[in-house]
Amino acid sequence: MSATRPRSTTRFGPRSRRPLAGSQAGRVGPARRCPGRNRNATCCQPASPLRPCRGVGALLCHWRSTVGTFRSILTWGAVAGLLLAACAPAAAPEAGGPLQSIGQGEGRVDIVAWAGYIERGETDPAYDWVTSFEAETGCMVNVKTAATSDEMVALMNEGGFDLVTASGDASNRLISGGKVQEINIDLIPSWDTVDDRLKEAPWHFVDGKHYGVPYQWGSNVLMYNTEAFGGQAPTSWNVVFEEVTLADGESNRGRIEAYDGPIYVADAALYLMAHNPELGITDPYSLTRDQFNAALDLLRQQRELVNRYWHDAFIQMDDFINEGVVAASSWPFQVNLLQAQGYLIASVIPEEGATGWADTTMMHIDAPHPNCAYQWLEHSLNPKLQGDLAAWFGSVPVVLAACEGNELLGDAGCETNGLGNFDKIHFWKTPTATCPDGSQECVPYHEWVTNYIAVIGGR
Repeated sequence: MSATRPRSTTRFGPRSRRPLAGSQAGRVGPARRCPGRNRNATCCQPASPLRPCRGVGALLCHWRSTVGTFRSILTWGAVAGLLLAACAPAAAPEAGGPLQSIGQGEGRVDIVAWAGYIERGETDPAYDWVTSFEAETGCMVNVKTAATSDEMVALMNEGGFDLVTASGDASNRLISGGKVQEINIDLIPSWDTVDDRLKEAPWHFVDGKHYGVPYQWGSNVLMYNTEAFGGQAPTSWNVVFEEVTLADGESNRGRIEAYDGPIYVADAALYLMAHNPELGITDPYSLTRDQFNAALDLLRQQRELVNRYWHDAFIQMDDFINEGVVAASSWPFQVNLLQAQGYLIASVIPEEGATGWADTTMMHIDAPHPNCAYQWLEHSLNPKLQGDLAAWFGSVPVVLAACEGNELLGDAGCETNGLGNFDKIHFWKTPTATCPDGSQECVPYHEWVTNYIAVIGGR
């Protein structure tokens, strides 16, 4: 990611995820650290807000005032529910195949989505890709916002929804669990406009069948404070996994953050894949027991350096401004907003590569409004929608034509949001017991959950 951004795009709807139980709200380091030269002093003043709410900052202020509910901590009971969902036996999808023709719309479509993914102009009139769809189709759009991939899986397990915008750490669970149906791409005229690299991605294309339509994607970047790094971009993730002395002469201990989701185990595995080749890791999401244990050991080592396990994009931004945090895995959203506000922030994808997310719109196996759902799938690939959403969310369109001529995104918007990083990204997917060689010796997702909770809790 370039430190100089000709146009800053904003990801208004970040994946705000609740911290895992036992994380003490994510904080493991000192209560407060002062920014700048007084970093080692105790700060008694409350954290100052981000800079005045003008332009991009206005979006930030609106978000901070409306999504406080995303900042609650999961109870152990909730975590137990997630574990039960992760361990539930798979059920085969119903027979009969996908829809063969689109009939008259049912008048509505119910969608489970990330916050900010489906906008109707209520927050900013410039960002509206719902109103025109409703007028053209007569299908009223109803959105249930989900804060985590696990919440999305739980909602789809409950049923009653038509569509879900699932990330790769949820989509394969939905497929193997028989909760989503095969999509007939012949009923989606704009399918041919989808980036060829995504048409048969393994997080939605299984056994020769399409179980969804790509929506947006993005990378997990290394965000850093340029002053602390002496104006030189870090070249390795070692600055968040190992104790090092930074260019400002101080240790990184207590000045880094780590993501609090179990999928972050893959980030540790990716680092080991480059630096411990004797482990034989070829896929950071398919780990044998020895490989998995090595990743956990690295995460336990990292815990001694962590200021906070972050889940909320705005809390992370505040930590970079007020808490002395100088490096962390992050999203283009945070980078873009902080740069737009004038802070000394940049991002990079280090030499080891990075993890990332690619979201897919999937249809429930028992979708109550399949005709409207198919009409939305087609609408979701509209180039203007794709470009506007990328500008709003800080993501990358799956329709490359959206990168040109979009007033909100700008000509450099796709590159700013990471279009050129595709080949460096290991996209999220659900860990299963099946290894790349077909053996059943890899560690499944539910063990990632329990073990990462233990790491955060100091065990």
